[in-house]
Amino acid sequence: MHGLLRLLLSLVLATGLVPVVLATETVDEAQRRSQEQLEASLAELTALRERVAEEKLPLARRLGELEERLADLRKRNDQTIRDIDLGGFDASKLQAAVKLREDESAYVANLLDEYVRSFETKLGVGEVERYAPLVAAAKEAAASAALTSEEKIEHQLSAVKASVARLDDVVGGTRFAGAAVDPEGVLASGTFALVGPVALFASSDGSAAGIAVPQTGSAKPAVRRVSQQVDAAVSEIVRDGSGSMPLDASRGGALQALIQRTSIVHVFRKGGPIMWPLLFVSMLATATVLERMVFLARERGRRDRKALSSFMAAVEHGRFDEAVETSRTTRDYVVRVLGYALSHREKSLPGALLYANAREVKRFSRGVPILDTSITIAPLLGLLGTVTGMMGSFSLLGGELSAPAAITGGIAEALIATAFGLGIAIVALVPFNYLNNRTEEARHELEAASAQLELLARPWLESEPAVTEVASPGKVESAA
Repeated sequence: MHGLLRLLLSLVLATGLVPVVLATETVDEAQRRSQEQLEASLAELTALRERVAEEKLPLARRLGELEERLADLRKRNDQTIRDIDLGGFDASKLQAAVKLREDESAYVANLLDEYVRSFETKLGVGEVERYAPLVAAAKEAAASAALTSEEKIEHQLSAVKASVARLDDVVGGTRFAGAAVDPEGVLASGTFALVGPVALFASSDGSAAGIAVPQTGSAKPAVRRVSQQVDAAVSEIVRDGSGSMPLDASRGGALQALIQRTSIVHVFRKGGPIMWPLLFVSMLATATVLERMVFLARERGRRDRKALSSFMAAVEHGRFDEAVETSRTTRDYVVRVLGYALSHREKSLPGALLYANAREVKRFSRGVPILDTSITIAPLLGLLGTVTGMMGSFSLLGGELSAPAAITGGIAEALIATAFGLGIAIVALVPFNYLNNRTEEARHELEAASAQLELLARPWLESEPAVTEVASPGKVESAA
């Protein structure tokens, strides 16, 4: 402010409009006014600051409240988003559960429908009319679009319950009222008796009695008389519920089931076409094992320890011709091999021993490759039968699903083929190892005898002339 006053005074002095000398009170007055204006401005500024401070506190409080509300709203928004996500996940799970229950309900309905239809085909003679209403209601319910799933299943379960109750009645035989056509063609009322698959009928007035058989194109069965004695026994059984059956109630089914259960031929047929190659492999392996057992038994019986001792004694004393003659009079394969090698000593005794040993070992190992092939190929054929059987089962699964017997038949075919293949390999493995062991024993025995012959004959061979003529070279006689 003082600087501003000095600037004004300098301007006035420069213009010359006022006197150079100013009164002291004028400068003081200007300074005073400036001071007052400054203090007024400072007071106004202080008042403004106080007013701002007074207004800032509520605004800050309001701002804090709004920030807290915003944070709360954000938290609630996050919770709402999580709830929506969880709700969507729960809804998806519920939809999946509903779909699963619907599929299960449809599957159960299909099973029940199949059961009802199968039950209808297994009803005995005279039972068709007895269970016809329940079976018809169950079949109509399965195809009805007006009924709910629960109502459909209720109708189907009624037929299932009736079939279960029928099982309790059929076990041991059951009787029920009905009507059948007698041999004269008259519809007669009477009583049916079911004993196994056989249906017996006797009219109420005793005019007709015999075996009830179904009629084509008619729901009423017909009565067939057998003989007077059989008809009298049938009347007694139907009337009293007890008596002696005059015929086979299973119609040969029990005997057939027993034969099939205990027959290897039945199991073989169930194994499918792959069983024929397995049968050929098993016969080939069996024939090979039998031939090898006979061969080993024959060779064991031909062993002659005395001839071997005489042969070695003759060689030890240099009597080679005597040793060769001994080998020709015995059937022991060890002595025969040594005699052959000794008869060709002028050419190469070690070479002759190797040749004769190789021929004898080959005789012992004959048939072993066949067993080896059988052990390898039998499980592979069984695996092929498994694949073909499962292919048949899955082809049925891709088409008609109402043939469980065919599906299980394909699985049975697969398992039977696999079992036979593994069985052939396991059974053939024992003689295979036994034959290999016997071949190794023969090889070791021949090698030991050959080494002993070389040791005994070496001193005499070294002292012989370079060329030795042999009257008639011996030959190894191979046994058949």
